[in-house]
Amino acid sequence: MGMVRGASIALAMTLTATGLAGCGGLGLGGRGEPADATERLGIGVNAFLWRASLDTLSFMPLTTADPWGGVINYDWYVNPQVPNERFKATVFILDRRLRADALNVSVTKEVQDASGQWTTAPLAAQTEADLENAILTRARQLNLAAGG
Repeated sequence: MGMVRGASIALAMTLTATGLAGCGGLGLGGRGEPADATERLGIGVNAFLWRASLDTLSFMPLTTADPWGGVINYDWYVNPQVPNERFKATVFILDRRLRADALNVSVTKEVQDASGQWTTAPLAAQTEADLENAILTRARQLNLAAGG
């Protein structure tokens, strides 16, 4: 349990240090624009959740991003301080509204054994919830910055 918790803390620290710091806004707002940011950007999901997901997980390599289906896939991320474990994430944005239940984050963790093989490992239960909360917090910041 200690290693799992340590990995979760390391991922959360990386998220805080690189994913939330210094993120720019959407540049939304102003006169004559539609009230809904999603409508302005022409995507099928909530624009604030979309941008916040990309901002928050920017430290992970992006594999695919489907703004109409609301799915963002990230490739394996290895924290340099813990090179024998890696994480992969998928973000699902399920609604056009900025709501907590419109977001789902799925994370997979693998550890490398002495022979160099990667095997699936348990993930701290709170990790996915922490990532969802960080994305939601960022989405609210973007919404407020846009005058919402």
